[in-house]
Amino acid sequence: MKRKSSIRKDLRQLPLFLLMFGAGVFSMFLPAAYALVADRHETSQAFFYAALLGTATFLLIGVAHAGRAPRHGALGPLLSLFSAFVFLPVIFAIPFVEALPTTRFYNAYFEMLSAFTTTGATLFDDPTRLGPALHLWRAQVAWMGGLLMWVAAVAILAPRNLGGFEVTAQAEPGRRETGLHNTTPISARAKIGRAVQTLGPLYVGLTVVLWVLLAITGQSGLNALCYAMSVMATSGISATGSAPAGGLVAEIIMSMFMLFALSRLTFTSDTMTATQGGLRTDPEFRIGLGIVILVPLVLFARHFVGAFDLDSANTFGSAFSALWGSLFTVVSFLSTTGFVSAYWSETQSWSGLGTPGLILMGLALVGGGVATTAGGVKLLRVYALYRNALREMERLVHPHSVSGAGVAGRRLQSGGAFIAWIFFMLFALSFAGVTMALTLEGVSFDDALVLSIAMLSTTGPLTEVGGEAPIALLSLSDSAKAILAGAMVLGRLETLAIIALLTPDLWRS
Repeated sequence: MKRKSSIRKDLRQLPLFLLMFGAGVFSMFLPAAYALVADRHETSQAFFYAALLGTATFLLIGVAHAGRAPRHGALGPLLSLFSAFVFLPVIFAIPFVEALPTTRFYNAYFEMLSAFTTTGATLFDDPTRLGPALHLWRAQVAWMGGLLMWVAAVAILAPRNLGGFEVTAQAEPGRRETGLHNTTPISARAKIGRAVQTLGPLYVGLTVVLWVLLAITGQSGLNALCYAMSVMATSGISATGSAPAGGLVAEIIMSMFMLFALSRLTFTSDTMTATQGGLRTDPEFRIGLGIVILVPLVLFARHFVGAFDLDSANTFGSAFSALWGSLFTVVSFLSTTGFVSAYWSETQSWSGLGTPGLILMGLALVGGGVATTAGGVKLLRVYALYRNALREMERLVHPHSVSGAGVAGRRLQSGGAFIAWIFFMLFALSFAGVTMALTLEGVSFDDALVLSIAMLSTTGPLTEVGGEAPIALLSLSDSAKAILAGAMVLGRLETLAIIALLTPDLWRS
């Protein structure tokens, strides 16, 4: 028992990045076993040898760190998170490029970075070029990236008032809250451990439940597992590149699980900004549902207010298909998952919008809830600006009125809205910078707009449906791919977190 306790203590003392590295390389045994069962021995060997090499490296570094007290600055865990998204895809790309020798390591790194940041953009337009084990590995890497970001949001970003938590916090972004309830702060490692113990089983359990439900609808085990992992991580990765084979039933099941990405309260209330009323009073979930209901109704109603012949095939079946196609796709892109409904073509025909990519890009920009796996600007920031706008209009009528929203409400209307507006401006500057850099690399302006929004909002499938034609990422130059890679990391961690890493004063705190 003492020996086991000593091992656990040594593991807790290892650097956070090294622990994430160990978990990543150990997970390579799963696609290795699947490839072996599928009689793809070369692919199985690629993953198995990479897992052995990574495990040996992890053990050697772990032994070197044994007994050494960890030295972390105030933002050490945040730096580990940044390092994980930048450097771990290098490790993940090793078995990928060994199993697919027809591609370059640079392309494999881009593919793994896209998966690990839950962006889901792929360089391989033809899904048949990748074997089943590689599809499983892409979905698995994205699933691990979603879990990492979910845990980090609660254990790393929330205590530092980043990732959307700065909107309702009293302290400045990047700094801890001060007050009587923080006289005995919990270490970052303890918070991460508690978050993993609380959220990990729930994340795994929901994935398994979704996998079983999708398999019941008639999909193969691999496709169902890839869709389940992608929905939970909001990565939009599939093994077929098309809509789920289960049809309407599968899409209904997937959309129900996508709603989890609209609010942190669908999973847990163990965050700094959790409300007392649950989902019923949660502003993020209410705004998200409002968007999910309003946008499909607008697309559906456009058929009747536009210049269309009302006598041409307006059957109940086509109307329902058009309405459901828009509903599923709106939920998918608002959660930054990016799956398109099998009935999306009926929606386009019904609404008369051949390529409604602007609507999808707007939904991806808004994004999901704080402390979820979704990307985008986040619904809480949108709500803060909305409350501030209502308050300003009220002051136009009653200049000397006092807000009755309480302390938390007044914080949201003033300071929270100010921080949200700063984030919007930083996001806009990042968007403009990435777009300009891509145009300088020879990318057309329209494609540069779609690519910038897709990467910064971590909604990779926008590259296929956001423009008039799908964008072939493989044809881009290496420098353009590097710009997209940087945009993916920036969109996943957000600008305020990057600025916090570059602030020397916060490292001395």
